[in-house]
Amino acid sequence: MEINLHKDELPINENLVRKLVDNDFPEFADLPLGRLTASGSTNVVFRLGDDLLVRLPRLANGSTSLDKEQRWTSAIGSKLPVAVPEIVGMGRPAFEYSECWSLFRWLEGELPKTCSPDEPTTAERSQLAVDLAEVVVALRRIELPQATLRGDQLRNYRGRSLAEHDKQMRRNIEQCKSIEGLDLNLDAVLAVWEKAQKLPGSLQAGADQWYHSDLVAENLLLTNGRLTGVLDFGGLGIGDPTIDLHSAWELFDQPAREVFRAQLGVDEPEWLRGRAWALAVAMMTFSYFWTTMPSRIRDRLAMARSVLSDETG
Repeated sequence: MEINLHKDELPINENLVRKLVDNDFPEFADLPLGRLTASGSTNVVFRLGDDLLVRLPRLANGSTSLDKEQRWTSAIGSKLPVAVPEIVGMGRPAFEYSECWSLFRWLEGELPKTCSPDEPTTAERSQLAVDLAEVVVALRRIELPQATLRGDQLRNYRGRSLAEHDKQMRRNIEQCKSIEGLDLNLDAVLAVWEKAQKLPGSLQAGADQWYHSDLVAENLLLTNGRLTGVLDFGGLGIGDPTIDLHSAWELFDQPAREVFRAQLGVDEPEWLRGRAWALAVAMMTFSYFWTTMPSRIRDRLAMARSVLSDETG
């Protein structure tokens, strides 16, 4: 039995997806279809044959991020040193399903493992740090077309200042205090967050850059230990790209984080803001998905503990 991640989640099952695919892409009607256990919190994902992936928004109005992906993934991805999902087509709402949905080419690869503070340093993690830094640098160097500067489609809270997220962060911390079994020093979390609030601000006005916003383990693909793919561009945005640092505390041990930081050349205030964003992402995950996404909780807990380990180390 599939667990709904949201109270108002749209009903999605294999029978519905089969009808949607057959209706809009009859050329794929004979391909086997199966739901993937690795579906994310925003979309439900199905494997279609050997070479295709079907992604359907879990919530009403979820088509917005798919529209963004369709418009920008190919253009952005062509300038990155790794593969990105190729969009085969967009499906229409039908059969009482209210949203558009997307068909992607399947990308081969393995997800990287998250890193705990007490794990030994490995050459593989240091190499991943180099590879991921190259992706972040490439993203930041991509010129912003005039079309990106109009409207709010590419503007979201992860590209704004920590101050704008302060009230929500404090609410999330309070909610986390009532979670039984959350073995994390929440007073220390708040202390790191408040320290970050006093840092110099984000990028100056007019200095917007591209960011992915969710470069965590579940959105990265490795082949023979090297980063070869980045998934899910639904959170793609422009603004302060500091958010793309937060995965350093999920993926890397302390030596590998230093490799990542050195490759990026970020200054101390930005690095510390990245640490604060790592805690913010962890807190919102704990407060919302504690009972429904155990694998994501495990990864974000590793991330938060790494932040606190850096603070006391």
